[in-house]
Formats: sequence, structure tokens, C-alpha cells
Amino acid sequence: MEQQGYPYSERPLFALCNVLLMERISTRTGKLRPGDVVFFRSPENPRRVVCKRLVGMEGDQVTYVVDPKNSDKCNTIVVPKGHVWVEGDNIYNTKDSRNFGAVPYGLVEGKAFWTVSLRFSFLHQFFTFLALTRF
Repeated sequence: MEQQGYPYSERPLFALCNVLLMERISTRTGKLRPGDVVFFRSPENPRRVVCKRLVGMEGDQVTYVVDPKNSDKCNTIVVPKGHVWVEGDNIYNTKDSRNFGAVPYGLVEGKAFWTVSLRFSFLHQFFTFLALTRF
């Protein structure tokens, strides 16, 4: 379930009237770290870019709750070489690495570095204009 382009699983972190700004330099220089919020092409639908929190890098051991709605059963994996482990902030309603596995690093597009709040009508119109304009 999404509203206004924001993944429902990230709702605890991002309000519905926020815009995330992304940079691609960290991805290309290998400067991503666990805790970063990253954008990546969905492994299930490559036309879609999703936003999740980076939890583990290649070689990291990650322990996660398999089915948080129904049990406390945990699993531990080692993130494969060339992959990252991502999870949504809303553990009870998210599609992330617990569903589709580790994400190939090549699918990572960038890192969120700033949140802009669209509380004012002018800003909302400005960013809507930018989103619809092809440069």
C-alpha cells in the first residue's frame, strides 16, 4: 500500500508530505553504511525504484525476524558478496530482503541525504512542477 509515492513501510520515518533528495556519489564510491536510507531497483520489478534502510553489507551477519506478525522466529544469514541487505522501518508491513533476499549492489541507485517538508503550498507546487518536467 503506497500513498503519494512513499512506501508504506517507511511511514514511521517519512511523512506523506516529504520529498527525499538522493545522491549517487556514495553508491559509486562504496561509501554506503548500515543505517543509510537507500534507493534501489526492485529485484521483483526493475521498473520500480524503492526506498529502504540498509541493514547489512557484503560479508555482514544479519539476524532478522522471519515473520514478525505471527512469530518471534529469527534467522541469521551472511550477506553474499556483491549484495546488500535492506529492510523497511515498519517491520509489520514491508516487502524487503526478508521477502526477496539480498539485493545485488548494482541495483542500488543512491542514498537519501535530505528530507524536504512540503508544508507550504508553494513548495508543493514547485516540486510537483519539477517532478513533471523533463529536462
